[in-house]
Amino acid sequence: QVHLVESGGGLVQAGGSLRLSCAASGRTFSSCTMGWFRQAPGKERELEAAISWSGANTYYANSVKGRFTISRDNAKNTANLQMNSLKPEDTAVYYCAAGCRSWPSLREDEYDSWGQGTQVTVSS
Repeated sequence: QVHLVESGGGLVQAGGSLRLSCAASGRTFSSCTMGWFRQAPGKERELEAAISWSGANTYYANSVKGRFTISRDNAKNTANLQMNSLKPEDTAVYYCAAGCRSWPSLREDEYDSWGQGTQVTVSS
């Protein structure tokens, strides 16, 4: 099991940037896929970006491709999501998650550990 804590959410104007961080504890972090999900009001939680244990593979949903960048530092047990060119439709609670299965892990049920979530609000 991996314990995850997100930080970096907040309020930003459209076109701005935010960087979300996920601090992990647990010996298995470096062997797990890390994902960033988001859930907007009234909508289901969806995977927006994921990165394999080595960082060699990444996945982005079409909605964020070209604007968001996922990264990880296994030495520091952190995973980050750099969000640029933010839009009001990016407003949601963002969750980091760890899935210790083989790549790719694109389904919510493939992730075993979840953070508490951090609110991102983009104003128009």
